[in-house]
Amino acid sequence: MERVFEFVGNHLYLVIGFAVVTVLLVRDLLESLTRKYKLVTPLQAVMLINQEDAIVVDVREPGEWEKGHIADARLISLGKLEERLDELAPYRHQPVIVTCQSGTRSPAACKTLQKAGFEKVYMLKGGMMAWEEANLPVTKPKKHKGK
Repeated sequence: MERVFEFVGNHLYLVIGFAVVTVLLVRDLLESLTRKYKLVTPLQAVMLINQEDAIVVDVREPGEWEKGHIADARLISLGKLEERLDELAPYRHQPVIVTCQSGTRSPAACKTLQKAGFEKVYMLKGGMMAWEEANLPVTKPKKHKGK
């Protein structure tokens, strides 16, 4: 036991780093066990769209959206999602797939939708980056030609 204290004293930063990483891993594990929304891969999302008439809610910002988005997706930025929930109300009983750029903003949107009573909430794992890596189609706004 005396050697443990000696190790901790000699490698304090290493021990603190180990403790922080352990706490973060445990927190992530508990969160994944208690989350009520499901994660889907891009191919699973395509199946939900085609077979169960799922809708896609893109929670990115307009500038990101214009670089490319999933066809027929609805753009509702994460910061405006709560005030625009009424637009999604007709889809409360069908699958809703939430996406962002990389999957970091989607969990907050999924939680918001579940609190609002949406029954089938899915998060696109990896976001648009994963969608594009899977070589799935991306829609871009048409540019208007000026005369």
